[in-house]
Amino acid sequence: MISNLQSATVLVTGGAGFIGSNLCEALLKLGAKVRCMDNLSTGFMHNIEPFINEKNFQFIQADIRDLEACQKACHQVDYVLHQAALGSVPRSIKDPITTNAVNVDGFLNMLVAARDQNVKRFVYAASSSTYGDSVKLPKKEDEIGAPLSPYAITKYVNELYATIFKNSYDLDTVGLRYFNVFGRKQDPNGGYAAVIPKFVIQLINHESPIINGDGSYSRDFTYIENVIQMNFLALTTDNTQALNQIYNTAVGDRTTLVQLVHNLKKYLSKFDPTIANVQVIHGPERLGDIPHSQASVEKAIKLLKYKPTHKFDSGLKNAVEWYWEQFKN
Repeated sequence: MISNLQSATVLVTGGAGFIGSNLCEALLKLGAKVRCMDNLSTGFMHNIEPFINEKNFQFIQADIRDLEACQKACHQVDYVLHQAALGSVPRSIKDPITTNAVNVDGFLNMLVAARDQNVKRFVYAASSSTYGDSVKLPKKEDEIGAPLSPYAITKYVNELYATIFKNSYDLDTVGLRYFNVFGRKQDPNGGYAAVIPKFVIQLINHESPIINGDGSYSRDFTYIENVIQMNFLALTTDNTQALNQIYNTAVGDRTTLVQLVHNLKKYLSKFDPTIANVQVIHGPERLGDIPHSQASVEKAIKLLKYKPTHKFDSGLKNAVEWYWEQFKN
C-alpha cells in the first residue's frame, strides 16, 4: 500500500519540526509530493534544508491558528499528517492559554480546512499524556484516566474533535498516541527539550544530567523509524475497520530514567571514555508527570499490521551516533 503515496500530495503540518521533518524526508524518498507547513516557532529551517529545493517539496511558513492559511495549505492535498502542536507538559502548565490556542484552536482549523478541501484522510499526532492518572500497564487505547496537565487536555480534545468530524462530516481520521519519541533531528536545546537529546548533549559536554525524582519513573521510549512506519500505515491502509481509530505508537517496552542514563553513558563512552565518570544529579519530581508509561501495541499490530523495527536499545544507539556526529565539537 505504500505505493499509494508515490502519486499523492501530502501536507505535513509542523513539517520543520523533529517528527515532521523526518516524515517529509521519508515521503520524498517514496516519490510523494510534500507540502510542509510550519510557523518555525519550534521547528527549524535546518531540518528541511537538505530537500528545500527538491521539485516535489514546498514549504509554507504559516500558523495553524490562521484558518485561511490552513485552507490554502490543504488545497488540492490528498492526505494530511498533522504534527503541528505545542508540546511539553511543563510548557502547558506555565502557559495554558497558548497551548490551548495552538493545540485545540489550531487543530480545529486544520480539521475544518481538511473537510472543506476534501482531504481523503487526516492522520494526527495524539499523545500518551491522554492516559493521565491511569495506573494500568500496559496502556490500552480504550482505558484512560483523568488528565494531569493542560497539554494532556488539549490532546484528548483533539481525539474528541476527530470523532465528531467523522460522525458529522465523514472525514476519515486516525490518531496516533505517541510515546516519548526520540531520534535524529530532535532538538536538544531550549527549556522544554525532550529528555534523551537533552541528556545526550549534557553528557557530551561533561555536564551532569538532572533526573527529576529518584529515576524510577519509566517510559516507553519510541524510535523515530517506528513512528514513521505508523504514520505511513495509517495513511495507506485499505482496512476500513482501521480508520477512525486511536492507536498507541510505541514499542511496548519500559525503561527507567536511571537505565536510560546508564545506556547513554555506555554508548557515548565508545567515543569518549571519560563520559562514564559524569555524575547524575537528582532534582524534584515534575508537576504533571506520569510515573510509568508502557503501551500495548496489539491494536496497531492487528488492524494496521504494525511491526516495530527498532527496540529502545537499537534506536538509542542510532540516536547517540547521530548526536555525536552533530554536536561532538
